[in-house]
Parts: sequence; structure tokens; C-alpha cells
Amino acid sequence: MRRRSRFVLAVVGAAVLSLSFVGGVAAQPPVMERVHEEFTEELQDFCDVEGLTVRLDGVVDFRVHWNARKRDGLAYFVQNVKSSLTFTALASEDRWVTSVENTLFNDVRVTDNGDGTLTILVLGAGNFVTYDQTGKAIARNPGRVFFEVVVDHAGTPQDPTDDEFLEDRLVKESTGLNDDFCEAAVPVLTG
Repeated sequence: MRRRSRFVLAVVGAAVLSLSFVGGVAAQPPVMERVHEEFTEELQDFCDVEGLTVRLDGVVDFRVHWNARKRDGLAYFVQNVKSSLTFTALASEDRWVTSVENTLFNDVRVTDNGDGTLTILVLGAGNFVTYDQTGKAIARNPGRVFFEVVVDHAGTPQDPTDDEFLEDRLVKESTGLNDDFCEAAVPVLTG
């Protein structure tokens, strides 16, 4: 998987997992939550380029929906993520790229492993487009990806609010175009 995909999967995966536990057991499923986050972060040696420091300004909107399915009562989630991430070179504030995402994550299968953990097969489908400061698209990553997430269900497999993330792994690489974000962004940021 390309660096951009790994970066996005890590950022979105962490956000999705943290949002997977909103709501509570007392709430009547289906449960719907909306979250809006804005953040700024400084990233050193961006894209593994020594000395390249960028400021990341992000706006992320999540819509999370979950309900119990089947007789086992295990929770299945659907998350829609819309984001705009702007990476600005601190050495030259007039150089930036913006990545726009619209992705849907859908739990395909939730398996109680019988050992206090759940394995969740997740389908992510959507589109990432990266633009330079003139508005020209310089990288695209549409397609679908499958990954598994393992959580400790804390003795309550039907209650996702107390689950703890253990690990994840890629099951199937992204389909469609897989432009390398760093190959496209670094020349613009260092120009």
C-alpha cells in the first residue's frame, strides 16, 4: 500500500475506531452520531523528506450509524467520513496541497472469536483527491479497500461502547487508481 494510503488508513482508522464507541448501551439502536473536528498539527520530515516540515490543517466530519444485527446482537457500524486536509510547507507558506476525502466504511462481518475478542471485516469505499495550490488535481485514490480490526470486547460482545482496539490488518489493497500522495505532494511543497 502506498504511503498516502497508509497515512490515511492510520488517521481515518484511529478516528473511525474512536467514533465506533460513541453512544451507549442504554440508547435504543439504531444509534446515529455526527462529529465535526477541526485541528492543526505540525509534521516533521513529512513524507520521509528530511527537514520538510508542514502544517496540517484539517476539517473532518463523521457520521456514524450502528445497530445490532442477527441473533447474536453484535453491533455493525457504518461510518461516512468527509475531510479536507491542507498541508502547508512552513519554509514557504505559499506552497500547499489539499486532500479531499469522501469515504464510507461499512462493517461487512463481525465475528465473536470466543476468546474475549471480536474480529470485524470492514469495507472502505470512496475517493481521495489531492489538489495543488492552483486547484489542479495532482493525485487520485478512488476505490475500495478491505481491512480487519480486532477489538477486546471487555466481556460484553453486544456493547461496543467499552471495546478496546487491539490490532488491524489490510485484507485487500485498494482498487482503482492508487496515485502516490507523497510523489505528487513533495514537488509542490518544496518547489
